[in-house]
Amino acid sequence: MKTSVVLVACALYLGSVHADFVKPGANWEVPTCRVLSGSSLVAITSDEGATLATSNKPVRGTDYAFGLAVLKDVPNTMYLAHNRTLQRSTSAGCRWTTVGEIPTTSDGFPASLAAARGDRAYAWADNRNDLVRIDGKSMTALRSPVDSIVGIAADPEDTNGVRIAGADGTLWISRDGGDRFSPQSGPIRGPFLFYRAGFDPGNLDHVVFGVVVDGAYVTFDGGQNWTRSTGLSSTGTGPVNVFNVVVSPADPRMVFVMGLDIAEADSGAPSQGRHIYLSRDGGLTFHPVVDASADVTIPNQPPMAAHPTDPDVVYFTFGTSFQGFGADLYKYDDATGEVTKTHNDYHRIPVVDFNPADPSVMYLGLGLEQIN
Repeated sequence: MKTSVVLVACALYLGSVHADFVKPGANWEVPTCRVLSGSSLVAITSDEGATLATSNKPVRGTDYAFGLAVLKDVPNTMYLAHNRTLQRSTSAGCRWTTVGEIPTTSDGFPASLAAARGDRAYAWADNRNDLVRIDGKSMTALRSPVDSIVGIAADPEDTNGVRIAGADGTLWISRDGGDRFSPQSGPIRGPFLFYRAGFDPGNLDHVVFGVVVDGAYVTFDGGQNWTRSTGLSSTGTGPVNVFNVVVSPADPRMVFVMGLDIAEADSGAPSQGRHIYLSRDGGLTFHPVVDASADVTIPNQPPMAAHPTDPDVVYFTFGTSFQGFGADLYKYDDATGEVTKTHNDYHRIPVVDFNPADPSVMYLGLGLEQIN
């Protein structure tokens, strides 16, 4: 499907700090601060990245914020993983304090975060076995049941419930906050390599795995039965790599994935085989809705986030320091078939999340790379 692209210029919106909030909702408040304090690599935007409220604290060298967790149960409280440092905000993202170093074993590999019930979150390292439980200002290192984690999700109904997807295609469940895990399913079949698992945030038995060459697999019963997704290959049966998966919180039938159609790539297709695909039946069948082009860059495994209340909308990002390019934040809206894009001078946007009171207010983790 060919989509139109609208480019919106981006400015860094800086000014005085405002501690006031407006428009309370869902026990959260909407921030009005124009400058953030205490953290240099997170931004707040209310216009999908066209303007950013950021910190005036300078960033030196190479720095990333790969993890962001918005705690819906605790008003105005968020965690940020800035490289291996955990930071916390209780002001809806306006002011940040440092909690401490995240106990990982991956030689400084940056941590991702997954929000849970209450003031709990989990830190984990993509394709590593690092796993940490966060409770307020306390961090507890956990033993991962797999050597390589490719997905994690907390139970929306159970504070102590958490699921893990392994790079071997297995699913694991814990009912005690990650102290102990039990196998929920064996490997799908294979041998395969698995890039990413996307959990339905409202039903953790619904999982979509992105697979090397074999596309995607979906389960609706916690891994007891798996179905190979169709519609990803332009030839019908050709190889497709699916690098990333997100299930819409607003409608679990809407599943977005990023994939590489290898036959198209080999044939020199204008898209180079790179697409954002959409399923409207929970992951059983897909079709491409966004093609890579001169206006839309789709790398392997781009950061992706589905809109929390609009099932038609997904965001994805691209960024690089090469030739000082910067970062693009894309929005695809299936209701219109359009892609819009905003650009800024940071080098990456590793993570995107939303304010619970007003999802038009977005939080962006940022990255800067030293340019020699």
